[in-house]
Amino acid sequence: EVQLVESGGGLVQAGGSLRLSCVASGFRFDDYCIGWFRQFPGGGREGVSSISSSDGSADYAESVKGRFTISKDSAKNTVYLQMNDLKPEDTAVYYCAADRAIVRIMEVHEFLEIKGQGTLVTVSS
Repeated sequence: EVQLVESGGGLVQAGGSLRLSCVASGFRFDDYCIGWFRQFPGGGREGVSSISSSDGSADYAESVKGRFTISKDSAKNTVYLQMNDLKPEDTAVYYCAADRAIVRIMEVHEFLEIKGQGTLVTVSS
């Protein structure tokens, strides 16, 4: 079965840290761009971070640069999002996604080839 399973969300105070994990199965992990986007309580979405399948380069939204770090372990078919210095405005459901077009992860957030079920991150002030 093709799937992405996220974990690691939760409630944290502002300034705290969380690490999200996303385990992939059922497809060739390294053939896809992999990353995270989030959906805010009001419904808006934002691409958070991604890793290109072509050169392994990472991309970040301006709002998280310097605070979040994406990494992947191909041996474990897992991508991580280390989130430091969390702010209340980071509160959202975080989705892991895999797609051969990185633009769908970072900008479109729709019609994704593979998407996880999401994990809720709540940052209290």
